Amino acid sequence: MAVSSSTEAGRPGRGRRVILWRHGQTSWNTERRFQGTTDVELTETGVAQARRAARLLVALKPDTIVASDLKRAANTAAELAAHTGLDVTHDEALRETYAGVWQGLTHEEIISRYGDEYAAWKRGEPVRRGGGELETEVADRAAPVVLRNAEKLPEDGTLVVVSHGGTIRTTIGRLLGLDPRDWESLGGLSNCCWSVLGEGARGWRLLEHNAGTLPEPVLGDDD
Repeated sequence: MAVSSSTEAGRPGRGRRVILWRHGQTSWNTERRFQGTTDVELTETGVAQARRAARLLVALKPDTIVASDLKRAANTAAELAAHTGLDVTHDEALRETYAGVWQGLTHEEIISRYGDEYAAWKRGEPVRRGGGELETEVADRAAPVVLRNAEKLPEDGTLVVVSHGGTIRTTIGRLLGLDPRDWESLGGLSNCCWSVLGEGARGWRLLEHNAGTLPEPVLGDDD
């Protein structure tokens, strides 16, 4: 479900904005396979999703585009770059969570083989899924990239960050100052949907979440 304050988000003179945009569909999304840092390509549907979303996002007049260097995010970002004429800066710190032995497994296989670990993660406990990164470590690498680029924006400027569902969730949680145990309360993003953070008097505020489409299932590593 999209939680939106789009009138406020779209108004000029409201401070800087950060749009965190998830990549388009991949074959591993449809197979419910944990992608993590595996470099999976967009499907034809994913490319079409990126093109559609880019036509919507260009109306928000982005000033800067930064993206994960993984192909599914980089190619999604390229669609917006084609509409805006902006260059895309790629940063590996925006990659999806590394999840070790979970990567490549389906949702069902993870629950079957690592059920206790999965349940602990869903409870909000700090878990190295598959022996990989903690969610807080993902936020430690990704959030500074967002902040560093946001600081370079002009007044009322807009930054588009093209990344992955889990990384976007942890980054939003960090920027909003939420306790890591509460990051799960931020629902996942559907493919090629986005969230908007706006600069407020007391820090960043969530203006829109999972925006950009009619309701679709969330097929991602943060499910």
